[in-house]
Amino acid sequence: MSSLIKVLAGAPPARIALFAPLVFILHAAEEAPTFVSWFNSLVQPGISQQLFLQVNASVFVITIVLALFATLANEKTAVLVFLGWLSFFMFVNAIFHVIATLVHTRYSPGTITAVTLYLPYFFWFLSRLRGDLAPSFAAIAAAIIVGSAPMIVHGYLIVFKGERFF
Repeated sequence: MSSLIKVLAGAPPARIALFAPLVFILHAAEEAPTFVSWFNSLVQPGISQQLFLQVNASVFVITIVLALFATLANEKTAVLVFLGWLSFFMFVNAIFHVIATLVHTRYSPGTITAVTLYLPYFFWFLSRLRGDLAPSFAAIAAAIIVGSAPMIVHGYLIVFKGERFF
């Protein structure tokens, strides 16, 4: 087991990208049973279970495509694009779940995997990206800011305004 951890710890970011779909599925599985009812208790008009599944299916497909792109291209630009995507659906989504749980003083479905999987995965990917491909701070910041902006707006609207972005 410790040799597996050593191998994974030193994995290049392009290979780490391949774990993202699995991490996403585990998060979606935590959310699926109760997220729609939780969301609809905060936001009007609410969403349907079908919309929840469609959005998650789209995110899953995009994650697979971008993970494969980052892995096959194995170059800085492709991996930075993937970082932008991770910033959107993992990093800021994790922050959303934590803030929503604190602000509304009740569990936001997805918080457990957001904290235990999304954040560690995101920072592992970012660490390996910085170590292996050494992009500039400006490039990393741009990928994170551009990638996370839509989820920041969406999360703010849900948690603080009871509205939705889409």
